[in-house]
Amino acid sequence: MNTTLNRFALLAVIGLALAACKSGSDVRITNDKPEAVQWPPRSEPIFYNGKTYRLDFSPRGSGVYDMAVSGMSSGQKKDAIAVATSSLGYFACPDGQKGRLQNEAAYSGSKWRMQAKCG
Repeated sequence: MNTTLNRFALLAVIGLALAACKSGSDVRITNDKPEAVQWPPRSEPIFYNGKTYRLDFSPRGSGVYDMAVSGMSSGQKKDAIAVATSSLGYFACPDGQKGRLQNEAAYSGSKWRMQAKCG
């Protein structure tokens, strides 16, 4: 009988401890369309076609990002665009959207520079 009381007391203590735990949550449920993530400028190493390149990007406003790809030659425009747009999709676009170029990519100062947006 004493063992039954000890088990009951132990279960009561565990139940009270669990009940005292925070029941609120930081999860917010909404039907609003998610916005692109905004953060300070950042730089990431990007492995592409067997080589590592450097991607610098920063939010410009209205969901547009200034992007620069280093380590490619002036003849690698298509590769630079692919690195920038796919990386933006990975790092900043919600719901698996892809990055989309907003202006013509230009080679300047040993970097491919362009602007891109999620979409």
